[in-house]
Amino acid sequence: MKLTYYPYTIKLKDRFTVSSNSRLATPAVMVEINHNGLTGFGEASLPPYLKEDQTSVLNFLNQVNLSQFTDPLQLDRILDYLNNCRDENFAAKAGVDIALHDLVGKILNVPLYKYLEISPAEKRFTSYTIGISEDEELTVKIREASQFKFLKIKLGTGNDREIVERIRSITSVPLFVDINQGWKDQYYALDMINWFKEQNIILVEQPLSKENLKDAAWLKERSPLPIIADEAVQRIDDLEKVSEAYSGVNIKIMKAGGIHHAHSMVKKAKELGLKIMIGCMTETSCAIAAASHLSPLADWVDLDGAELISNDLFAGMKIVEGRVEIPGTAGLGVNKIGKQDN
Repeated sequence: MKLTYYPYTIKLKDRFTVSSNSRLATPAVMVEINHNGLTGFGEASLPPYLKEDQTSVLNFLNQVNLSQFTDPLQLDRILDYLNNCRDENFAAKAGVDIALHDLVGKILNVPLYKYLEISPAEKRFTSYTIGISEDEELTVKIREASQFKFLKIKLGTGNDREIVERIRSITSVPLFVDINQGWKDQYYALDMINWFKEQNIILVEQPLSKENLKDAAWLKERSPLPIIADEAVQRIDDLEKVSEAYSGVNIKIMKAGGIHHAHSMVKKAKELGLKIMIGCMTETSCAIAAASHLSPLADWVDLDGAELISNDLFAGMKIVEGRVEIPGTAGLGVNKIGKQDN
């Protein structure tokens, strides 16, 4: 097997603002694994809150030697090697893991969901994410998202109530709200969530600091809405410690370290009685398609990352009237349509 990779800048259609940062682009590293004329595609997306950047990913990948393996179908053995190459570097490992799963699916000529023994019968609708925006921009974005059955709204500012009221003057569509650790007080959080309950809001994601498990548990016990952990949960080892503090977890391939680990996280979270959201970073359709194969296992889906970007390198998973259409072709089910631009 031959591993190749290159840096790529994912460009957003519009400025994307959350409670902690604002950006127009997300750095990434694209991964390809070639074997006997077939190519598996992968991706490491690197938003600000991950402890990785293009340099760290490239340095990690420089140490990965896949040429020692002659059979990609020995996937467990290869992934064990990958995980032991170096600690951390989970997005970098995810890029290789995604490409390996794509390659294996192509060799076996089966879609990823079939390889993972997941039934695609349970269709899911994805939310569409809208960052913190001024009133006029917010109105435009909501109207542009009319095909979606759910909207995910970024909050965590001093005027969250006004933002929701503005949204409710435009649409009654159900909302996910993501605070991105923006609230500092559990009593304020509970007051807001009680009010959210009357606004057709479905869930509240990461309202308090990821370190603040005590107050998160207090809030979960009293909240009329599910409280979902995102920043508080990165890897499978985090699930036990948050299981008493949250109603559910947002599982993302980049955080987990790849498809294999994300799938294991889903199983473990269900054992712990946690609800599941399958989420994403700002990603091309490569990583989004990978996550879509896990979506039938989720209670909620947030796989709109490729909808927010202007330079998608791939075509694959489609969203039809808000519904996730999992690719039915071999591997991830993506085709490369763009060119390296950096």
